[in-house]
Formats: sequence, C-alpha cells, structure tokens
Amino acid sequence: MTRIRHSSVETVAFGSVSAQKLASKLLLLVLLFAQALAFSSNGSSAGEELRPNILFAISDDQSYAHTSFAGSAFVNTPAFDRIAEEGVYFSHCIAGSPGCAPSRSALVTGRHHWQNEQSGQHASAWLKQYVPFVDEIRRNGYFVGRTGKGVGPFQYAHDGSDGLWREEDAAGPELSEIRYDDPEGEDPRPTTRLSPTDYFANFESFMGKRPAGAPFFFWYGGKEPHRRYEQGAWRRLGKKLADVEVPGFLPDNEIIRGDLLDYAVEIEWFDQHLMRMLRYLEEVGELDRTIVIVTSDNGMPFPRAKANGYDYGIRVPLAIRYPKAFPGGRIIDDPTSFVDFAPTILELTATKPREMLPMTGKSFASALRSNKSGSGVLDNEYAFSGRERHSASRYKNWGYPQRAIRSEKHLLIWNAKPDRWPAGAPQRIDPEQANSLLPLYGLDAAGKHVSEWAFTDIDASPSKSYLVEHYDDEEDGAFFWHAVGKRPEFELYDVEEDPYCLLNLAGDSDYAGLEAKLKKALFAELRETNDPRVVGADRDVFDSYLRYSPMREFPAPEELQR
Repeated sequence: MTRIRHSSVETVAFGSVSAQKLASKLLLLVLLFAQALAFSSNGSSAGEELRPNILFAISDDQSYAHTSFAGSAFVNTPAFDRIAEEGVYFSHCIAGSPGCAPSRSALVTGRHHWQNEQSGQHASAWLKQYVPFVDEIRRNGYFVGRTGKGVGPFQYAHDGSDGLWREEDAAGPELSEIRYDDPEGEDPRPTTRLSPTDYFANFESFMGKRPAGAPFFFWYGGKEPHRRYEQGAWRRLGKKLADVEVPGFLPDNEIIRGDLLDYAVEIEWFDQHLMRMLRYLEEVGELDRTIVIVTSDNGMPFPRAKANGYDYGIRVPLAIRYPKAFPGGRIIDDPTSFVDFAPTILELTATKPREMLPMTGKSFASALRSNKSGSGVLDNEYAFSGRERHSASRYKNWGYPQRAIRSEKHLLIWNAKPDRWPAGAPQRIDPEQANSLLPLYGLDAAGKHVSEWAFTDIDASPSKSYLVEHYDDEEDGAFFWHAVGKRPEFELYDVEEDPYCLLNLAGDSDYAGLEAKLKKALFAELRETNDPRVVGADRDVFDSYLRYSPMREFPAPEELQR
C-alpha cells in the first residue's frame, strides 16, 4: 500500500486565505488520486482499518471435540478457549480432506483438492499455477512468514531446477531456526517426541524483522498432535485415565485411554505456544489489531478417524477473534468449508487476487462482521471434503477415493472404489525378500502387530496395534472391522444422533428422500468442479501421480491372503 504524507509535499505560499483554501483542496485531490492509484495497483485500500494483521494457527491432526471449549475433560486449551470465547466459534468446520496435504491445499487455494491435480495430493508435486492466497497478500504489502509445518507434505523445487514446480512452501518463507535441541539452550518440552522447533521464539524473531508499519501474516503450523508420541507421557504430567472420553468407534480400556492422553499432551503443547504468541501481541499492543484464526488440518491420528471421511476425520476446531470488527461470544453452527478460507482472508485484507486460479470457495467475512449466531448465518447449506491417496498403502500406490457432503446434521460419503481396503491392504510384500508376503494383518509369530506391515493408512500407535491384535475377540473384534473392513459405496449418517458414525442409514427406506437429496447435491458439486472421478476420460488419474515420500510394495488384490 502506498502512503502519501502531507509533510512530503511542498506547497506554495499564497497571499490570500481563499488561495490557501484552493491549494488545500488541490492537495486533497492529489492525495485522493494517489490513494485511488494505490488501490487499483495492488488491490487494497489505504484505510488502516482494512489492513489487520493475521495470526493463522493450525495444528496437525486434531478432531473438533478435543478442546476444553468444546467440553473435553482431558484436553486443556486455554489459548483456543480465549479465541473462541472472545471471538466466533464454528461448531461444524469441515476440513478439505481427512489428510494433511490435500486439506492444506484446499485451504490455501480456495479450491477442492480434486481441482488441484497432484498439487492436491499427498506427497506429490506442487505446480506453480496453484498460487496460494499467501502470495497475493504478500504482494499486497503484508509481511509474511511461517514456522513449523507449512503446506505439505509436497515436493517443492527447492533448488529452483524445475521450471514447473513451486520453489517455496505455499505457506510462505520459513522461520524455524530457533530450536530446543540447541546444545546450549534449555529444553522445556515435557517429551522429546514433541517438535524441537521453538514456535513462539521464531514468531518473536519474525516480529522483530517486521518493517515498521507493515501488516503481518504469520502461519503458525504446529507439528502436534501428529504421531509419533512418547507412550505414557501423560503419567509424568499428572493426567488421569478417568478423565478420558473414548470415542465410540474405539474400545474403552487403559491402552486406548492412555493413547488419547498422550494425544492430549501434544495438543496442549501446541496451545501453549499459541498462548505465548497471544500474550506477546497483547504486550506490544497488537492483539486487538490482529485477526487470530485457530484450526487444524484434519482429525485425530487414530483408527477410523484420520484418513476417513467420518466426523472425527474431517470435522476440526475453528475459532476466529478480531474484536475491532467481529462481535464476539458467538457460535455459528452452519457447516464451514476449508475452501472458504482463502476468499475470506483475501477480503479481510482487501486483496484483489491477480494470479490465483478461480476459487470454488466463498468468503464468510460478512458472517464474521455480523452479530448473528446459530444456524442460517452462512450462505452455504453444505461443506464438502474428500480424499485419494494418503500413504503408500495399496497395490501400485492406489488410494482410497472418497467424497463427502456434510450438512449441519447429516453426512453422506461416497466410496468410489468400495472393492479396496479403506485403511490399506492387509498384507505387504516383504521388503527384504521379494515376492514374499508378510503375515496377514501384520501380525508376527508372537501375535504382535508390526504397523508397517499392514493397514498403513492408519498411523502406527498403541490403539492401532490393540485393534489388530484383538481382531478376533468376541467384543473388541468389531472395532477392528469398523476401522479396516471394506465399506459399501454409500454411507449416510445422522451425526447429531450418531457422532461416531456407526449406524449407516444408506439404503434405509425411511431415509431415502434425504439420501437422494444429498447425493444430488454432492454430485452436482463434483460435476461443477470438474472432479476427474466424475467428469472426464481418466477417472483414475489420481492413482497415477508420483509419490515423493518413501514407498511400500503390495501385492495385487487377488494375491492377498495366499
């Protein structure tokens, strides 16, 4: 933004008051003309009210239920709670995907991940044409930086050797050099499994480099609560098994409860750094000039949550605070989509996008500025999500394509390839002995589960191992099959009555009208956004994209269990 100061313009001393008034009017016209030029050249207004700072905080793998504001008794999140209490809390925020890379792709481009080719797929290449909103606001005069996890995992051309790929992370330039594992520094982490990046110190360093008067955008990408955890860290921190609420899709025992408490330790670490950032901004007088957005990229890293289209995989926390313009103390219940973030942030920063591809999402800035709560505040009736490949978990690196439509009360999932295993194949080719299959379900000779051997779309964890090792139990075996068993093409859930998505209503005559309505709306969106799974000649194109992370080999489906 261009600023014109009166002191920088010389004026002629006229001999009469009327001449001086005329000169003042001429000067005012010059200033207004200069501001108009500034707006037309960079898409922003010279008004300071239209240029708030933005602190964007995004955790890695956190479901909507796991903040103390949402009522969790075993997770303590005072920083998130403050933003939610003093700002706007969105009770039905639906991530772009139940996996990190495609979800973050949707967030920064304003487009569903299936619209972004390989730049919407896990561990594939980020192509230059998928310009993120971060670039646009940076061009509009914002001082931009990030710490921790950005938009990934993607393969970027960091050395600039590939003219087709983006060179810099789509979340902006990284500032993560201040770490806890410095031999001369202190390490306050309760477990060394937590990221060694000192998120707050890097934010403070970023603020120290900020040009005077420039608005800032800072991406705080916590790497928590992504796996792996230190098993049993909760004991050292005085947490209690009795406080845990176990989701209904997991068995209720000490192993699962302890795993959930270790997950809580990681969420709280993310929240502690956010609190330090809020206190710093308050101390320097910037907090109330800063829009604070707090969310997560997808759900919890447990069986039947992350990498699944169910609520605990795609529904995430979201709170936004900006007391100068957003009336606080409100809860909005309408479904909110990740593709709406980019257009909203562009509007709030008065940025006119010049290089971004057309966005699917729509700004919800007017809802933030309103004083409305409850339902009917947002224009959209639905939010959409989906997934393709999560990790290397099937023959020829195939994914498990899903598309989901979420209303305030219902969820419909389309499993486009119901013949595939949703959590990954149950057997893997032995990497040390070609053409030899590892044991079924990844169980070794002692009956212990080796996570890398099977169902690798589920992160390694005590919870996963427990389910696999008890697959044939009379009681707990059902949880195993809920997590890994093949699914019908369509699933329909009343998430208000069934938050754990255990009772599939698809095909039930009592819900035939609702199922037809949601299918019609879902496929209309997929056709309108040119989803290759529905439109075009190559409906399996997503399976062809190269993966730049470690690979695993799996047998052809007909060779399993031989």
